[in-house]
Amino acid sequence: MTAGLGADGRTGEILVTGATGFIGSAVLRALLARGAPVRVLARGAVPGWITRSGVRIHRGDLTDAAGLAGACTGVTTLVHAASRIGGTEGECAEVNDRGTARLLAEAHRAGTRRVVYLSTCAVYRDGEHRGAPEDTLELGPASATSRTRLAGEQQVRAAGGIVLRPHLVYGDGDRHVVPALAKWLRTVPAWADGGRTRTSVVSSRDLAAVLSAFALDPALGRPGEVFHVADPEPVRMRELLEAVCTLLDLPVPASDVPLREHRARMPWLSEHQWSLLTKDHWYDSGKVWQVTGVPPGPGIGVRLAQSRNWYRECLAIPQAG
Repeated sequence: MTAGLGADGRTGEILVTGATGFIGSAVLRALLARGAPVRVLARGAVPGWITRSGVRIHRGDLTDAAGLAGACTGVTTLVHAASRIGGTEGECAEVNDRGTARLLAEAHRAGTRRVVYLSTCAVYRDGEHRGAPEDTLELGPASATSRTRLAGEQQVRAAGGIVLRPHLVYGDGDRHVVPALAKWLRTVPAWADGGRTRTSVVSSRDLAAVLSAFALDPALGRPGEVFHVADPEPVRMRELLEAVCTLLDLPVPASDVPLREHRARMPWLSEHQWSLLTKDHWYDSGKVWQVTGVPPGPGIGVRLAQSRNWYRECLAIPQAG
């Protein structure tokens, strides 16, 4: 696959936003591994590995239209993986909604032909989600983060871009999914409802492979199309927690605690977070693997093991030996 062609018939650059973040950095690595010409939008410090990679760096901020001027000049594909996670409605909207609008305006001005946007399954109204395909569930995000990310994705779809919706993403750089599960296990070392809940997960490596496939091949997907991105089969919460126990040398729960007691012992969780842990949240993701031809990853056991050092360092767990 090759990146899209510019008006002069030559391969243009791919602009990646969020390239210093969790998923954006994985996308950047995937694109560089494929030899793609990449530019990154950066507002703060850039890690040494990025500067050493030789990518072009455009200094700018999604909250500043003037700083975005020229960011997309010569860019044929925009991979928009930047978002604000947490904060007030206004703070999130300034980046995820209005910031996306500013970026799309610059892309339009520069003639950038393709946009690939990283969204989230949290744009759906909460409830029991069991294998639903794309665009069949009611939208109704619970948080300011997700509401404003939905506003951003709606703009991208209206502009003919591709939208990707993962659910739980883990891997190097994850500070939310596995750390939250570890805190759960340490607070209440017991199963909730037998750990029967099923959920969709995907590693940042496999998500990045999908994002880079869409970035490199402009023929993939239809304008405005949405794709779920998750391992083809959902995992039971019991399987996920057992994998985390193996990863972090935690004891595997040996008992079951009623949901009400479990909830009472974890008051820091929001209702939405509690729902994610105790209700089915899995999505039909067959379309994305078929359309892209990207092989699904080896599964949570292998992928978590590959991120063992990251998680043990992140959670301050001594390394063996």
